[in-house]
Order: sequence, then C-alpha cells, then structure tokens
Amino acid sequence: MHPIFFTLGPLTIRWYGVMAAIGFLLATMLITINRKRANMSDPQVSTLVFIAIIGGVIGSRITYVMQNWSAQFRDNLLEVFRIDHGGLVFYGGFFLAVGGIIVYCRKSKLDMVRVLDVFTPAMAMGHAMGRIGCFMNGCCYGNVTHSWLGVHYPEGSAPWLRYSGAPLHPVQIYEACGNILLAGIMFLLLRRTKRGVPIASYLTFYGILRFTDEFFRGDHSFDQLWLGLFTPAQTVGLLLIPAGICVLIYFSRKNDKKNNQTNN
Repeated sequence: MHPIFFTLGPLTIRWYGVMAAIGFLLATMLITINRKRANMSDPQVSTLVFIAIIGGVIGSRITYVMQNWSAQFRDNLLEVFRIDHGGLVFYGGFFLAVGGIIVYCRKSKLDMVRVLDVFTPAMAMGHAMGRIGCFMNGCCYGNVTHSWLGVHYPEGSAPWLRYSGAPLHPVQIYEACGNILLAGIMFLLLRRTKRGVPIASYLTFYGILRFTDEFFRGDHSFDQLWLGLFTPAQTVGLLLIPAGICVLIYFSRKNDKKNNQTNN
C-alpha cells in the first residue's frame, strides 16, 4: 500500500489517480483501434469515451456513497467529492455509462450493440488499472489468508485496523489479473465472432469473475449482505451471469437466422 505517487510542495499526486489515468488512456487506445468494427468516426469515439468516463465515475461514486453513507460521509460531506481517495463501485458506473452510450448511439444512428462490443475490451482493461489503483490506495481489500499470497498493510491503515495487521488476500490484484485476461478474450472475440457475442460474453464472464472474487473481499459488513450470504456486487454478478447467457443465446440464434437467410 503506497497511496502517494509523489508530492511536490502543496501538490500531491495519488497512485489511484495515476492508475485511473492509465486506464483511461489504455481504454481509449483499444476503442480507437477497434472503432471501424462499429463504423465510428474519431469524433464519435472521443464523445463516447467522454460519456462513458463521466457516466462511469459519477455512477460509481454515487453507488459507493449510498452504500457507505453512514460510515464515511454523513459527517463529512466534502469527502463525497474526494474520489482520489478511492471509493468507486464498478457496477454502478457500468450501468450509468452503458445508459449514456445507448442514448448517444440512438441519437447518432450508430449500431448500439456493435458499439458495446467494441467497448468490452476497453472496459475490462480500464477496470484492471483501477483495481491496481485500489491496491495501492489500500481500499477494496481482502480478507485474512495465511498463504504466501498474503499482503501486510501499513500500521494504522483501514485494513490493518480491521484485521489487526493479519496478512490479507490481494483481492484487488486477483480482479485486475482477471480483467486483463478478460480484455484479451474480448479483443479476440471482437474479431472472431458475430455481432452481440462480445458484450454477451463480457456480461457472463465478468459476472462470474466478480461473484468469485467477492468471496476473498474483507471490506464488507454483515448488514450489507443479501440474505446474509452475498455482497451487493455478488448479487449483481448473479444477475449478470444469466442475463449474459440469455443475450448470448439471442444473438447466436439471430446471427444463425441471418446467415441462413443469406444462404437461401
């Protein structure tokens, strides 16, 4: 855990912000590389990236603040705006960003599904960099482990206080690695599969990744668990998995039907 990248006089740059910026650059690069697969122009890419970033940050922060209002923000309203301290919930930003993309695609007469396909490797890569930022920042930490993978957080930090200095799963790195792998898979699927398959696969695979990863998280309280069993993110993951499978079946059948009509 090293939250500060560097300090120069009154200026302090945090690793969380640095990794967020790297994630933004990598995501934009991937979308630009793949833009022609959705017939997007460079200006449209710039606009869509802007919409996705703004929607993602706002949605992620609102969801996090809602989940932690009493514990962190009720008595410190200014902290709501300090996203450089960490505290973003991915699925909140995901849904708001996708909503913004859909609205823009309809107004610009872009193929909404194909645009979302193009965004899948970018979303996964950007998310991976964000998770590395979480690791450096010391948020979204894991639960206790005695394996060689365990990490020790600095004395006085939130994870150290909660678990009395015990070694914890580097759960942020687990998810970052999973998202990097997912970005590679999505990049290949975008080139080798039909319309709609990448976004459907992303929903399914990410749902599985997040559901599994949450078992190693240690920053949740019992009153946040759904039915006393699942975290909010796991609940969303459980919904994403069947949703992604249904979307995958739909587009697979639609593409097969289209191919049969072409052959006839």
